[in-house]
Amino acid sequence: MDAVVRERTLRAALVGNPNCGKTALFNQLTGSRQKVANYAGVTVERKEGRLTTASGLAVRLLDLPGAYSLNATSPDEAVTRDVCAGRYRGEAAPDLLICVLDATNLRLHLRFALDVRQLGRPMIVVINMIDAARQQGLEIDIARLQADLGVPVVTAIAVRRGGASEVLAALDHPLPPPPPVLPPDADFHAVVRKLLQDAVSRPATASEAFEERLDRWVLHPVWGMAILIALMFLMFQAVFSWAQPLMDGVQALVDQFGELVRGVLPDGVLQGLLVDGVIAGAGTVVVFLPQILILFLWILTLEESGYLPRAAFLLDRLMASAGLSGRSFIPLLSSFACAVPGIMATRTIQNPRDRLVTILIAPLMTCSARLPIYTLLIAAFIPRKTVWGIFNLQGVVLFALYIAGIVSAMAVARILKRGERASEHPLLLELPAYRAPGLRDLALGLWQRASTFLSRVGTIIVTLSVLLWALSSFPAAPAGATGPAIDYSLAGHIGRWMLPIFAPIGFNWQICVALIPGLAAREVAVSALATVYAVGASEADAAAQLTPLLSSQWSIGTALSLLAWYVFAPQCFSTLAVIRRETGTWKVVIIAAAYLFGLAYAASFITWRIALAFGGGPS
Repeated sequence: MDAVVRERTLRAALVGNPNCGKTALFNQLTGSRQKVANYAGVTVERKEGRLTTASGLAVRLLDLPGAYSLNATSPDEAVTRDVCAGRYRGEAAPDLLICVLDATNLRLHLRFALDVRQLGRPMIVVINMIDAARQQGLEIDIARLQADLGVPVVTAIAVRRGGASEVLAALDHPLPPPPPVLPPDADFHAVVRKLLQDAVSRPATASEAFEERLDRWVLHPVWGMAILIALMFLMFQAVFSWAQPLMDGVQALVDQFGELVRGVLPDGVLQGLLVDGVIAGAGTVVVFLPQILILFLWILTLEESGYLPRAAFLLDRLMASAGLSGRSFIPLLSSFACAVPGIMATRTIQNPRDRLVTILIAPLMTCSARLPIYTLLIAAFIPRKTVWGIFNLQGVVLFALYIAGIVSAMAVARILKRGERASEHPLLLELPAYRAPGLRDLALGLWQRASTFLSRVGTIIVTLSVLLWALSSFPAAPAGATGPAIDYSLAGHIGRWMLPIFAPIGFNWQICVALIPGLAAREVAVSALATVYAVGASEADAAAQLTPLLSSQWSIGTALSLLAWYVFAPQCFSTLAVIRRETGTWKVVIIAAAYLFGLAYAASFITWRIALAFGGGPS
């Protein structure tokens, strides 16, 4: 039976320009039956899904990276080109290419369709967002376009349930014959003009489309920047205000589970391992999942709506002051959630030096993993009071930490790009049509990111938490000892060995211990401090218990120095690993780690000395 199914399995690949709705169509066709990995030898994401048509045909559908041309200028485009041509090692050639075009931007997308047609492989063309085209007054003669292209053409509305019915019906048909191929010296732009002239008509009233009127505000040099700043402000406010009730609920569940396990197991090593190691370690990190998902929700919504490319265009001049182009904006914005996808997003940057510089400064963006540390220290040492009549002082400090990362990143980029003018690499960017984000696509995107975060909690973070619990628990304090048990443990000894290095910047040995697991995963720092200070899962809220404890035992100078450290220090080993994979060399990893640690130490040293000068040291 399996052999029969394999013989009838069709290998199809979705291709198209970025922002054509290709991934939304992929989600519509495959739903949750998706598998995400990387292509062998590179870090370009590989997404494959399965579906079954009405006739029972099994289809393995590959969602290839977006590309503007098969003359590859980025790693993403190189993978798309080689897979489509059947030249990618270890990847079987697709039986059918499904080229997705944005109905509202056929002038650009038809050019890419001609590129794909030149491969001479069976293909169909999907005119996506046909509803948006009709709203703009565009009339597309599908039959004429099909005849001129020489390949089957169908329409779709990928964000609407049932909007892929014509695509599914086309898959049930026999494979179309290889399409006609143009001569190598053919003028592709002239061919596109002829296709548009024959098959597309635009009434004169369509020139005043809603998108054009909206762009007058969104891309305005003054009002556009005001809109962007307002959106960013709302995004970061939402991370805290919307997430708090959800975080309280998650914390309550973790606490109840810890108490349940404590009540079932007798006192001893096993209870300590599970309650204070596994549950406390994972719980103090899982509680921040709502904040991370809300941040991702904003970024996904802005991306799906078509706004992010406009923000990149709007910030092109500002980025030019750092020697970069607006293309660096989206990877850097993604790095506010996590530097790993942000660094991977630099593949769309065509200029190699711009891409390398963006990779190097991405870790300076304030990722979501820093939020637990920032929230803890700000709550412990910054009073909740109003400044200038309207602003919360804690919020002002948090905003300053974000700004410090951004300003530092721009300064580092300017130094790395010294001697090169940004105008040498002008920004050429497609502005897609505005569209309402599909709830299905947002849900799938959030589910994938939640799964990634929870798998990280279940592997790296729990492992490190258990290891730190063991280091903090063994060897046990000798009989008659009067000091805390951790003073006699391996963790205590390690912290004191590190103290001579970090004492000049105001750190104590407990912070030194917490820095070690924090290198592997920044989020572990809070749970590490909870372990070091013996705040276990039996407490109502580890972070809440730490707040008064730290404020009574640390000076304000130590807290500010640690905040300065986390603005600059490398985010985690995962960040360094993805830099290695993206650049293919350890040299860049060493440079990144060295300059980030150097900045972190220098910033903490300066902060500590200033705090001492103003009486912020130990009393």
